Amino acid sequence: MKNKSNVCYMLIILNVYISVCCGNIGIPSLNDIRLTFFKNFDKVYCTFSACCNDRWISKNISGLQYDLSTRLHGQHLVQNTVLAHIKGHAWHSNPTKALVLSFHGLTGVGKNFVSRIIAENLYRDGLNSRFVHLISATKEFPHHDKDMLVKYKDTLKSWIEGNITYCERSMFIFDEVDKLPALLLDVVKPYVDYHEHLGRVNYRKAIFLFLSNEGGTEIGRLIYEHWMSGKPRDSFTLKDVENTILKASLNSKSESGFWHSQLISQHLVTAFIPFLPLEKGHVKKCIRDALIAKKYYSNVRDIPDETVDLVLKELTFYPKEQVYSSTGCKRVSEKVDLVMMDASKYDESHQHTEFDDSDKHTGEL
Repeated sequence: MKNKSNVCYMLIILNVYISVCCGNIGIPSLNDIRLTFFKNFDKVYCTFSACCNDRWISKNISGLQYDLSTRLHGQHLVQNTVLAHIKGHAWHSNPTKALVLSFHGLTGVGKNFVSRIIAENLYRDGLNSRFVHLISATKEFPHHDKDMLVKYKDTLKSWIEGNITYCERSMFIFDEVDKLPALLLDVVKPYVDYHEHLGRVNYRKAIFLFLSNEGGTEIGRLIYEHWMSGKPRDSFTLKDVENTILKASLNSKSESGFWHSQLISQHLVTAFIPFLPLEKGHVKKCIRDALIAKKYYSNVRDIPDETVDLVLKELTFYPKEQVYSSTGCKRVSEKVDLVMMDASKYDESHQHTEFDDSDKHTGEL
């Protein structure tokens, strides 16, 4: 808003200058320029600064589909469900309610990654957009006593209302939902319900993403049983697990997050989306992605299988059959650096050894 105020100030000065210099000498073209400039102020301003319009908020569904299919590994349920709901909501000029997606799974399986992919394809500035709002439960709402809950509810209410009043196509990402104080999320209920307007503000075009570890253990158990029965991973369906996630969230043993939440009891969550534990094959793809992203290699075809296996050995897997990664792909990036730095030191040492041997050989001659 400060930038916009500065632009306004400059335009006022320009207006005064044109009036003084040209207002009394009959140059209508300059006056026309002035009037045209002010009539198109928002258009001019929004060329240089983010505004709540199609220039800064896109509907790049094809890009979203491509990123989910090529950058996200091992999450067929996520790819299909997220794409369908985002597409339906983004292209509807007048949706019946805000879109509410709840992502569930253990650490490192892609919940934050998918949130970033969505932001990058719907907003020109991605997660840095002024219309994308990320809130961490442990940072913003760390205390669980009743006195703080009242304050937190007021803060969250003002935050949602202020941002959607400014831009009705805002997106909110709640990270670590399972660590939020119990019943705090009930504040969100009016804004995701089937209201046409609240206080003359339309909340139905907003998107709410909830990221939680709740239900992750249950998801892991169900997919492991599926694997043990010899069924292919891709045959695991949303129907197999969605009700389990709902119950785990509503009856959370930690009595936090979605525990007894009206968002669930009033059926206001559009979809509960499970993120499955990642198998070794999926983690290998993450390793190759990291090697390219960190510029250790320029082409995935040039990456030796031996290098990928070295990184894989630095990670832990469970259960006794060593099927699933304990941390998904979360620690892949740091392990890639570890392995590549060790390899670099070996190469340098090996080069020095060859050089020394060559000197000794030359001296003996």
